[in-house]
Amino acid sequence: MTTLIDVIDRAAETYKNKTAFTDIGESFSFEEVRTLGRRIASALLQAGVMFRPVAIYMERSAKIPAAMAGVLLSANFYTVLDTESPPERLSKIAETLETPLILCDGAAEERCKEIFPEKTVLSYEKAVLHTSDAARLAEAAKKLLPGDQAFTIFTSGSTGTPKGTVLTHANVIAYCGWFVERFSIGPDTNFGSQTPFYFSMSVSDLFGAWLSGAAYHIIPKSYFAFPARLVHYINERKIDTIYWVPTALGIVARCDLLSFERFRYMKNVFFAGEVMPVKILNYWRGQLPEARFANLFGPTETTDICAYYVVDRDFEESESLPIGAACEGARLIVVDEDGKEIKEAGRLGELYVAGGFVAKGYYRDPVRTAAAFVQNPLISAYPDTVYRTGDLVAYNDRGELLYFGRKDHQIKHLGYRIELGEIETVMNSVEGVGLCVCLYDEQKDEIVLLYEGTDERKRQIMDEAKKRLTAYMVPAKYICVEGFPVNANGKTDKALLKKRYIG
Repeated sequence: MTTLIDVIDRAAETYKNKTAFTDIGESFSFEEVRTLGRRIASALLQAGVMFRPVAIYMERSAKIPAAMAGVLLSANFYTVLDTESPPERLSKIAETLETPLILCDGAAEERCKEIFPEKTVLSYEKAVLHTSDAARLAEAAKKLLPGDQAFTIFTSGSTGTPKGTVLTHANVIAYCGWFVERFSIGPDTNFGSQTPFYFSMSVSDLFGAWLSGAAYHIIPKSYFAFPARLVHYINERKIDTIYWVPTALGIVARCDLLSFERFRYMKNVFFAGEVMPVKILNYWRGQLPEARFANLFGPTETTDICAYYVVDRDFEESESLPIGAACEGARLIVVDEDGKEIKEAGRLGELYVAGGFVAKGYYRDPVRTAAAFVQNPLISAYPDTVYRTGDLVAYNDRGELLYFGRKDHQIKHLGYRIELGEIETVMNSVEGVGLCVCLYDEQKDEIVLLYEGTDERKRQIMDEAKKRLTAYMVPAKYICVEGFPVNANGKTDKALLKKRYIG
Protein backbone atom coordinates (compact mmCIF):
# COMPACT_ATOMS: atom_id res chain seq x y z
CA MET A 1 0.00 0.00 0.00
CA THR A 2 1.50 3.30 -1.07
CA THR A 3 -1.38 5.77 -0.73
CA LEU A 4 -4.49 6.11 1.42
CA ILE A 5 -6.57 5.20 -1.64
CA ASP A 6 -4.94 1.75 -1.38
CA VAL A 7 -5.79 1.67 2.34
CA ILE A 8 -9.45 2.55 1.75
CA ASP A 9 -9.76 0.00 -1.08
CA ARG A 10 -8.06 -2.78 0.88
CA ALA A 11 -10.28 -2.19 3.94
CA ALA A 12 -13.44 -2.33 1.81
CA GLU A 13 -12.34 -5.51 0.02
CA THR A 14 -11.00 -7.28 3.12
CA TYR A 15 -13.56 -6.30 5.77
CA LYS A 16 -16.54 -5.54 3.50
CA ASN A 17 -19.68 -5.30 5.68
CA LYS A 18 -17.88 -5.18 9.01
CA THR A 19 -18.71 -2.16 11.16
CA ALA A 20 -16.19 0.60 10.53
CA PHE A 21 -17.42 3.96 11.88
CA THR A 22 -20.32 4.66 14.23
CA ASP A 23 -21.84 7.48 16.23
CA ILE A 24 -24.84 7.51 18.54
CA GLY A 25 -27.31 7.21 15.65
CA GLU A 26 -25.53 5.85 12.57
CA SER A 27 -23.19 3.06 11.55
CA PHE A 28 -21.22 2.50 8.34
CA SER A 29 -19.30 -0.53 7.10
CA PHE A 30 -15.95 -0.26 5.33
CA GLU A 31 -17.63 -1.04 2.01
CA GLU A 32 -20.34 1.59 2.60
CA VAL A 33 -17.73 4.23 3.42
CA ARG A 34 -15.85 3.49 0.20
CA THR A 35 -19.07 3.54 -1.86
CA LEU A 36 -20.09 6.91 -0.40
CA GLY A 37 -16.52 8.17 -0.80
CA ARG A 38 -16.45 7.24 -4.47
CA ARG A 39 -19.64 9.14 -5.11
CA ILE A 40 -18.32 12.23 -3.33
CA ALA A 41 -15.00 11.89 -5.19
CA SER A 42 -16.82 11.67 -8.53
CA ALA A 43 -18.75 14.85 -7.70
CA LEU A 44 -15.48 16.63 -6.90
CA LEU A 45 -13.78 15.42 -10.07
CA GLN A 46 -16.77 16.46 -12.19
CA ALA A 47 -16.46 19.92 -10.64
CA GLY A 48 -12.86 20.01 -11.87
CA VAL A 49 -11.31 19.74 -8.41
CA MET A 50 -8.12 17.61 -8.25
CA PHE A 51 -4.90 18.08 -6.26
CA ARG A 52 -6.62 20.95 -4.47
CA PRO A 53 -7.48 21.64 -0.82
CA VAL A 54 -11.06 20.77 0.14
CA ALA A 55 -12.42 22.01 3.46
CA ILE A 56 -14.86 19.76 5.35
CA TYR A 57 -17.34 21.74 7.46
CA MET A 58 -19.55 19.13 9.13
CA GLU A 59 -20.83 18.36 12.59
CA ARG A 60 -18.81 15.58 14.24
CA SER A 61 -20.41 12.33 13.13
CA ALA A 62 -19.76 8.97 11.48
CA LYS A 63 -20.36 10.64 8.10
CA ILE A 64 -17.04 12.48 8.21
CA PRO A 65 -14.85 9.46 7.33
CA ALA A 66 -16.87 9.09 4.10
CA ALA A 67 -16.29 12.79 3.38
CA MET A 68 -12.56 12.31 4.00
CA ALA A 69 -12.56 9.24 1.75
CA GLY A 70 -14.25 11.26 -0.99
CA VAL A 71 -11.55 13.91 -0.90
CA LEU A 72 -8.73 11.35 -0.84
CA LEU A 73 -10.21 9.15 -3.59
CA SER A 74 -10.37 12.19 -5.87
CA ALA A 75 -6.63 12.89 -5.33
CA ASN A 76 -7.40 16.02 -3.33
CA PHE A 77 -6.41 16.80 0.25
CA TYR A 78 -8.71 17.85 3.07
CA THR A 79 -8.87 20.05 6.13
CA VAL A 80 -11.54 19.33 8.72
CA LEU A 81 -12.88 22.58 10.17
CA ASP A 82 -14.17 23.00 13.71
CA THR A 83 -17.82 24.03 13.35
CA GLU A 84 -17.67 25.65 16.81
CA SER A 85 -14.62 27.76 15.97
CA PRO A 86 -15.01 31.55 15.68
CA PRO A 87 -15.85 32.64 12.10
CA GLU A 88 -12.75 34.87 12.02
CA ARG A 89 -10.44 31.90 12.61
CA LEU A 90 -12.26 29.78 10.02
CA SER A 91 -11.95 32.59 7.49
CA LYS A 92 -8.19 32.78 8.12
CA ILE A 93 -7.85 29.05 7.53
CA ALA A 94 -9.89 29.21 4.31
CA GLU A 95 -7.80 32.17 3.18
CA THR A 96 -4.57 30.28 3.85
CA LEU A 97 -5.82 27.17 2.06
CA GLU A 98 -7.24 29.03 -0.94
CA THR A 99 -9.78 26.22 -1.06
CA PRO A 100 -12.04 26.21 -4.13
CA LEU A 101 -14.78 24.24 -2.40
CA ILE A 102 -16.24 23.45 1.02
CA LEU A 103 -17.99 20.14 1.67
CA CYS A 104 -20.68 20.42 4.33
CA ASP A 105 -23.76 18.58 5.56
CA GLY A 106 -27.29 19.89 5.93
CA ALA A 107 -26.91 20.57 9.65
CA ALA A 108 -24.08 23.03 9.01
CA GLU A 109 -24.92 24.32 5.52
CA GLU A 110 -26.60 27.58 6.53
CA ARG A 111 -23.74 28.59 8.85
CA CYS A 112 -21.21 27.50 6.24
CA LYS A 113 -22.66 29.84 3.63
CA GLU A 114 -22.72 32.71 6.14
CA ILE A 115 -19.05 32.25 7.09
CA PHE A 116 -17.81 31.55 3.55
CA PRO A 117 -20.13 33.59 1.29
CA GLU A 118 -17.71 33.59 -1.63
CA LYS A 119 -16.89 29.87 -1.58
CA THR A 120 -18.55 27.08 -3.55
CA VAL A 121 -20.42 24.80 -1.16
CA LEU A 122 -20.95 21.14 -2.01
CA SER A 123 -23.73 19.44 -0.05
CA TYR A 124 -22.75 16.09 1.45
CA GLU A 125 -26.30 14.85 1.04
CA LYS A 126 -26.25 15.65 -2.69
CA ALA A 127 -22.71 14.42 -3.26
CA VAL A 128 -23.46 10.93 -1.91
CA LEU A 129 -26.23 10.61 -4.53
CA HIS A 130 -23.81 11.37 -7.38
CA THR A 131 -23.07 8.57 -9.86
CA SER A 132 -19.68 6.98 -9.25
CA ASP A 133 -17.34 7.50 -12.23
CA ALA A 134 -14.96 4.52 -12.25
CA ALA A 135 -12.80 5.83 -15.10
CA ARG A 136 -12.16 9.21 -13.48
CA LEU A 137 -11.49 7.60 -10.11
CA ALA A 138 -8.95 5.22 -11.64
CA GLU A 139 -7.21 8.12 -13.39
CA ALA A 140 -7.00 10.10 -10.13
CA ALA A 141 -5.59 7.11 -8.24
CA LYS A 142 -2.97 6.53 -10.94
CA LYS A 143 -1.71 10.13 -10.69
CA LEU A 144 -1.40 10.12 -6.90
CA LEU A 145 2.01 9.64 -5.27
CA PRO A 146 2.89 8.57 -1.68
CA GLY A 147 4.53 11.96 -1.05
CA ASP A 148 1.43 13.92 -2.07
CA GLN A 149 -0.50 15.80 0.57
CA ALA A 150 -3.34 13.88 2.26
CA PHE A 151 -4.60 16.52 4.68
CA THR A 152 -3.71 19.69 6.54
CA ILE A 153 -4.22 20.05 10.29
CA PHE A 154 -4.33 23.59 11.63
CA THR A 155 -3.02 24.41 15.09
CA SER A 156 -2.86 27.73 16.88
CA GLY A 157 0.19 29.78 15.98
CA SER A 158 1.99 32.02 18.48
CA THR A 159 1.25 35.02 16.23
CA GLY A 160 -2.49 34.35 16.31
CA THR A 161 -2.46 33.04 12.74
CA PRO A 162 -3.24 29.30 12.55
CA LYS A 163 -0.47 27.03 11.24
CA GLY A 164 -1.44 24.34 8.73
CA THR A 165 0.72 21.23 9.03
CA VAL A 166 1.06 19.38 5.71
CA LEU A 167 0.82 15.60 6.13
CA THR A 168 1.28 13.16 3.28
CA HIS A 169 -0.08 9.75 2.39
CA ALA A 170 3.34 8.29 3.20
CA ASN A 171 3.40 10.01 6.63
CA VAL A 172 0.05 8.51 7.63
CA ILE A 173 0.81 5.00 6.38
CA ALA A 174 4.23 4.97 8.08
CA TYR A 175 2.96 6.24 11.42
CA CYS A 176 -0.34 4.35 11.60
CA GLY A 177 1.34 1.19 10.35
CA TRP A 178 3.64 1.40 13.38
CA PHE A 179 0.71 2.17 15.71
CA VAL A 180 -1.34 -0.82 14.52
CA GLU A 181 1.57 -3.25 14.70
CA ARG A 182 3.02 -2.07 18.04
CA PHE A 183 -0.29 -2.24 19.87
CA SER A 184 -1.73 -5.28 18.06
CA ILE A 185 -4.74 -3.42 16.72
CA GLY A 186 -6.98 -5.73 14.68
CA PRO A 187 -10.52 -6.41 13.43
CA ASP A 188 -11.68 -7.24 16.96
CA THR A 189 -10.52 -3.87 18.35
CA ASN A 190 -13.22 -1.34 19.27
CA PHE A 191 -11.94 2.23 19.55
CA GLY A 192 -13.84 4.76 21.65
CA SER A 193 -12.98 8.14 20.14
CA GLN A 194 -12.97 11.30 22.24
CA THR A 195 -10.89 13.53 19.99
CA PRO A 196 -12.35 15.73 17.21
CA PHE A 197 -11.40 15.06 13.59
CA TYR A 198 -9.51 18.36 13.24
CA PHE A 199 -7.11 17.32 16.03
CA SER A 200 -3.99 15.25 15.19
CA MET A 201 -4.80 12.67 17.88
CA SER A 202 -7.69 11.47 15.70
CA VAL A 203 -5.22 10.23 13.07
CA SER A 204 -4.11 7.23 15.15
CA ASP A 205 -7.41 5.51 15.78
CA LEU A 206 -9.17 6.74 12.61
CA PHE A 207 -6.58 5.49 10.13
CA GLY A 208 -5.65 2.70 12.52
CA ALA A 209 -9.19 1.43 12.00
CA TRP A 210 -8.88 1.67 8.20
CA LEU A 211 -5.56 -0.20 8.27
CA SER A 212 -6.62 -2.96 10.66
CA GLY A 213 -10.37 -3.41 10.27
CA ALA A 214 -11.03 -2.14 13.79
CA ALA A 215 -14.30 -0.37 14.65
CA TYR A 216 -14.20 3.36 15.42
CA HIS A 217 -16.99 4.54 17.75
CA ILE A 218 -17.51 8.28 18.21
CA ILE A 219 -18.36 9.11 21.82
CA PRO A 220 -20.79 12.05 22.15
CA LYS A 221 -19.04 15.09 23.62
CA SER A 222 -21.94 15.66 26.02
CA TYR A 223 -21.25 12.33 27.73
CA PHE A 224 -18.12 13.78 29.33
CA ALA A 225 -20.42 16.17 31.18
CA PHE A 226 -22.63 13.21 32.24
CA PRO A 227 -20.07 10.48 32.98
CA ALA A 228 -22.66 7.85 33.95
CA ARG A 229 -23.85 7.85 30.33
CA LEU A 230 -20.22 7.58 29.24
CA VAL A 231 -19.67 4.28 31.05
CA HIS A 232 -22.93 2.81 29.72
CA TYR A 233 -22.07 3.83 26.15
CA ILE A 234 -18.56 2.37 26.34
CA ASN A 235 -19.84 -0.92 27.71
CA GLU A 236 -22.75 -1.06 25.27
CA ARG A 237 -20.38 -0.67 22.30
CA LYS A 238 -17.86 -3.10 23.85
CA ILE A 239 -15.16 -0.47 23.53
CA ASP A 240 -11.78 -1.92 24.53
CA THR A 241 -9.32 0.78 23.41
CA ILE A 242 -9.37 4.49 24.14
CA TYR A 243 -6.94 7.24 23.17
CA TRP A 244 -7.88 10.36 25.11
CA VAL A 245 -6.35 13.55 26.42
CA PRO A 246 -5.55 13.37 30.17
CA THR A 247 -8.21 16.00 30.90
CA ALA A 248 -10.89 13.57 29.70
CA LEU A 249 -9.40 10.75 31.78
CA GLY A 250 -9.35 13.14 34.73
CA ILE A 251 -13.11 13.66 34.51
CA VAL A 252 -13.65 9.96 35.15
CA ALA A 253 -11.09 9.91 37.97
CA ARG A 254 -12.45 12.95 39.81
CA CYS A 255 -15.98 11.51 39.73
CA ASP A 256 -14.60 8.16 40.95
CA LEU A 257 -16.82 6.74 38.26
CA LEU A 258 -15.17 3.34 37.97
CA SER A 259 -15.89 2.51 41.59
CA PHE A 260 -19.58 2.39 40.69
CA GLU A 261 -19.49 0.79 37.25
CA ARG A 262 -16.44 -0.63 35.48
CA PHE A 263 -15.42 -0.54 31.85
CA ARG A 264 -16.05 -4.24 31.23
CA TYR A 265 -14.05 -4.66 28.00
CA MET A 266 -11.18 -2.18 28.39
CA LYS A 267 -7.76 -3.48 27.29
CA ASN A 268 -5.85 -0.36 26.17
CA VAL A 269 -5.76 3.13 27.64
CA PHE A 270 -3.60 5.48 25.57
CA PHE A 271 -3.18 9.18 26.29
CA ALA A 272 -1.44 12.20 24.74
CA GLY A 273 -1.83 15.91 24.09
CA GLU A 274 -0.84 17.16 27.55
CA VAL A 275 1.06 15.99 30.62
CA MET A 276 -0.65 13.11 32.44
CA PRO A 277 -0.82 13.76 36.22
CA VAL A 278 0.35 10.57 37.91
CA LYS A 279 -2.51 10.93 40.39
CA ILE A 280 -5.00 10.37 37.55
CA LEU A 281 -2.93 7.55 36.02
CA ASN A 282 -2.77 5.75 39.37
CA TYR A 283 -6.55 5.95 39.74
CA TRP A 284 -7.08 4.34 36.33
CA ARG A 285 -4.43 1.67 36.89
CA GLY A 286 -5.99 0.85 40.25
CA GLN A 287 -9.41 0.41 38.67
CA LEU A 288 -8.21 -1.44 35.54
CA PRO A 289 -5.17 -3.47 36.68
CA GLU A 290 -5.24 -5.76 33.62
CA ALA A 291 -5.30 -2.96 31.03
CA ARG A 292 -2.27 -1.67 29.13
CA PHE A 293 -1.47 2.01 29.64
CA ALA A 294 0.73 3.98 27.26
CA ASN A 295 1.90 7.59 27.24
CA LEU A 296 2.10 8.70 23.59
CA PHE A 297 4.04 11.86 22.83
CA GLY A 298 4.48 13.98 19.75
CA PRO A 299 3.42 17.13 17.94
CA THR A 300 1.12 17.39 14.93
CA GLU A 301 4.26 17.87 12.82
CA THR A 302 5.16 14.20 13.38
CA THR A 303 1.74 13.01 12.10
CA ASP A 304 0.66 12.43 15.70
CA ILE A 305 3.31 10.69 17.78
CA CYS A 306 7.09 10.21 17.72
CA ALA A 307 7.77 8.77 21.20
CA TYR A 308 5.91 6.42 23.51
CA TYR A 309 6.16 4.76 26.89
CA VAL A 310 4.17 1.68 27.92
CA VAL A 311 3.69 1.98 31.69
CA ASP A 312 5.65 -0.87 33.24
CA ARG A 313 6.06 0.19 36.87
CA ASP A 314 4.45 2.15 39.68
CA PHE A 315 4.99 5.89 40.04
CA GLU A 316 4.71 8.20 43.02
CA GLU A 317 2.34 11.12 42.49
CA SER A 318 5.26 13.55 42.66
CA GLU A 319 7.13 11.79 39.83
CA SER A 320 7.01 12.63 36.13
CA LEU A 321 5.87 9.97 33.69
CA PRO A 322 8.44 9.23 30.95
CA ILE A 323 7.67 9.87 27.31
CA GLY A 324 9.91 6.88 26.66
CA ALA A 325 11.67 6.16 23.42
CA ALA A 326 11.28 6.65 19.67
CA CYS A 327 8.55 4.91 17.71
CA GLU A 328 9.93 2.58 15.04
CA GLY A 329 10.23 4.76 11.94
CA ALA A 330 11.20 7.88 13.89
CA ARG A 331 14.54 9.03 15.28
CA LEU A 332 14.77 11.28 18.32
CA ILE A 333 17.77 13.58 18.75
CA VAL A 334 18.38 15.59 21.92
CA VAL A 335 20.46 18.67 21.15
CA ASP A 336 22.13 21.26 23.36
CA GLU A 337 22.31 25.00 22.65
CA ASP A 338 25.44 24.51 20.54
CA GLY A 339 23.77 21.94 18.29
CA LYS A 340 25.64 19.01 19.84
CA GLU A 341 23.86 15.75 20.61
CA ILE A 342 23.17 14.89 24.26
CA LYS A 343 23.31 11.21 25.17
CA GLU A 344 24.01 11.23 28.90
CA ALA A 345 21.31 11.23 31.58
CA GLY A 346 20.20 14.38 33.34
CA ARG A 347 21.19 17.01 30.74
CA LEU A 348 18.35 19.11 29.38
CA GLY A 349 18.16 19.65 25.64
CA GLU A 350 15.76 20.35 22.78
CA LEU A 351 14.08 17.45 20.99
CA TYR A 352 14.51 17.08 17.21
CA VAL A 353 12.66 14.40 15.21
CA ALA A 354 13.73 12.68 11.98
CA GLY A 355 12.12 9.99 9.87
CA GLY A 356 9.03 9.10 7.91
CA PHE A 357 6.54 10.62 10.35
CA VAL A 358 7.85 14.18 9.86
CA ALA A 359 5.50 16.49 7.94
CA LYS A 360 6.51 18.45 4.84
CA GLY A 361 6.09 21.81 6.54
CA TYR A 362 3.39 24.46 7.01
CA TYR A 363 0.94 25.20 4.23
CA ARG A 364 1.78 28.43 2.38
CA ASP A 365 3.98 29.51 5.29
CA PRO A 366 7.64 29.41 4.20
CA VAL A 367 8.93 31.54 7.09
CA ARG A 368 7.61 29.33 9.87
CA THR A 369 8.47 26.21 7.86
CA ALA A 370 12.10 27.31 7.57
CA ALA A 371 12.26 27.98 11.32
CA ALA A 372 10.91 24.58 12.38
CA PHE A 373 11.87 22.15 9.61
CA VAL A 374 15.64 22.43 9.64
CA GLN A 375 18.80 20.65 8.56
CA ASN A 376 19.75 17.78 10.85
CA PRO A 377 22.43 19.32 13.12
CA LEU A 378 24.32 16.01 13.17
CA ILE A 379 24.61 15.71 9.37
CA SER A 380 26.46 18.07 7.05
CA ALA A 381 27.24 15.79 4.10
CA TYR A 382 23.78 15.93 2.50
CA PRO A 383 20.34 17.53 3.03
CA ASP A 384 18.38 15.86 5.84
CA THR A 385 15.35 17.74 7.13
CA VAL A 386 14.29 17.20 10.74
CA TYR A 387 11.59 18.81 12.85
CA ARG A 388 12.71 21.08 15.67
CA THR A 389 9.99 20.56 18.28
CA GLY A 390 10.79 23.27 20.83
CA ASP A 391 10.23 20.63 23.55
CA LEU A 392 12.73 20.32 26.39
CA VAL A 393 13.65 16.76 27.35
CA ALA A 394 16.31 14.80 29.21
CA TYR A 395 17.22 11.14 29.61
CA ASN A 396 16.74 9.44 32.96
CA ASP A 397 19.00 6.70 34.35
CA ARG A 398 16.92 4.05 32.53
CA GLY A 399 17.55 5.66 29.15
CA GLU A 400 13.95 6.91 28.94
CA LEU A 401 13.17 10.45 27.87
CA LEU A 402 11.43 12.79 30.31
CA TYR A 403 9.50 15.85 29.18
CA PHE A 404 10.24 19.20 30.83
CA GLY A 405 7.90 21.48 28.91
CA ARG A 406 8.20 23.88 26.02
CA LYS A 407 11.32 25.89 25.36
CA ASP A 408 9.14 28.95 24.75
CA HIS A 409 7.15 28.34 27.96
CA GLN A 410 10.10 28.64 30.29
CA ILE A 411 9.95 31.67 32.56
CA LYS A 412 12.72 33.63 34.25
CA HIS A 413 11.81 34.38 37.86
CA LEU A 414 14.12 35.74 40.56
CA GLY A 415 17.00 35.17 38.14
CA TYR A 416 16.21 31.46 37.63
CA ARG A 417 14.85 29.66 34.58
CA ILE A 418 11.75 27.73 35.62
CA GLU A 419 9.46 25.28 33.82
CA LEU A 420 5.94 25.74 35.20
CA GLY A 421 5.09 22.11 34.43
CA GLU A 422 7.61 21.01 37.05
CA ILE A 423 5.68 22.94 39.69
CA GLU A 424 2.40 21.42 38.47
CA THR A 425 3.81 17.89 38.76
CA VAL A 426 4.81 18.47 42.39
CA MET A 427 1.62 20.26 43.43
CA ASN A 428 -0.66 17.70 41.75
CA SER A 429 0.64 15.20 44.31
CA VAL A 430 -0.47 17.31 47.30
CA GLU A 431 -3.46 16.04 49.25
CA GLY A 432 -6.41 18.37 48.75
CA VAL A 433 -5.40 19.33 45.20
CA GLY A 434 -7.68 17.72 42.63
CA LEU A 435 -5.80 19.17 39.67
CA CYS A 436 -3.71 22.31 39.33
CA VAL A 437 -2.45 24.74 36.70
CA CYS A 438 0.50 27.08 37.14
CA LEU A 439 0.53 30.52 35.46
CA TYR A 440 3.06 33.33 35.39
CA ASP A 441 2.19 37.01 35.76
CA GLU A 442 4.95 38.79 33.83
CA GLN A 443 4.04 42.29 35.03
CA LYS A 444 4.13 41.36 38.72
CA ASP A 445 6.83 38.68 38.31
CA GLU A 446 4.62 36.26 40.25
CA ILE A 447 3.87 32.55 39.92
CA VAL A 448 0.16 31.85 40.36
CA LEU A 449 -1.24 28.42 41.27
CA LEU A 450 -4.83 27.58 40.35
CA TYR A 451 -6.13 24.44 42.05
CA GLU A 452 -9.28 22.39 42.35
CA GLY A 453 -10.12 21.93 46.01
CA THR A 454 -11.40 24.11 48.85
CA ASP A 455 -10.40 27.47 50.31
CA GLU A 456 -10.18 25.81 53.73
CA ARG A 457 -7.17 23.78 52.59
CA LYS A 458 -5.32 26.75 51.08
CA ARG A 459 -3.02 27.23 54.07
CA GLN A 460 -2.09 23.53 54.09
CA ILE A 461 -1.43 23.62 50.32
CA MET A 462 0.79 26.69 50.73
CA ASP A 463 2.75 24.96 53.49
CA GLU A 464 3.22 21.86 51.32
CA ALA A 465 4.48 24.03 48.46
CA LYS A 466 7.17 25.49 50.72
CA LYS A 467 8.20 22.00 51.85
CA ARG A 468 8.30 20.39 48.42
CA LEU A 469 9.50 23.17 46.10
CA THR A 470 12.75 25.08 45.90
CA ALA A 471 12.21 28.57 47.33
CA TYR A 472 12.31 30.38 43.97
CA MET A 473 9.63 28.03 42.56
CA VAL A 474 7.06 28.58 45.34
CA PRO A 475 3.91 30.31 44.00
CA ALA A 476 3.12 33.79 45.29
CA LYS A 477 -0.62 33.43 44.84
CA TYR A 478 -3.06 30.50 45.29
CA ILE A 479 -6.53 30.55 43.75
CA CYS A 480 -9.15 27.88 44.39
CA VAL A 481 -11.32 27.07 41.33
CA GLU A 482 -14.31 24.76 40.87
CA GLY A 483 -12.96 23.31 37.63
CA PHE A 484 -10.87 24.09 34.58
CA PRO A 485 -12.24 25.06 31.16
CA VAL A 486 -11.27 22.91 28.19
CA ASN A 487 -10.48 23.98 24.64
CA ALA A 488 -11.88 22.53 21.42
CA ASN A 489 -9.47 19.57 21.63
CA GLY A 490 -10.61 18.65 25.14
CA LYS A 491 -7.39 19.86 26.80
CA THR A 492 -7.19 22.32 29.72
CA ASP A 493 -7.49 25.80 28.21
CA LYS A 494 -4.48 27.55 29.73
CA ALA A 495 -4.80 30.55 27.41
CA LEU A 496 -8.30 31.24 28.72
CA LEU A 497 -7.16 30.77 32.32
CA LYS A 498 -4.34 33.27 31.83
CA LYS A 499 -6.75 35.79 30.35
CA ARG A 500 -9.19 35.23 33.20
CA TYR A 501 -6.78 35.30 36.14
CA ILE A 502 -3.77 37.28 34.90
CA GLY A 503 -5.33 39.59 32.34
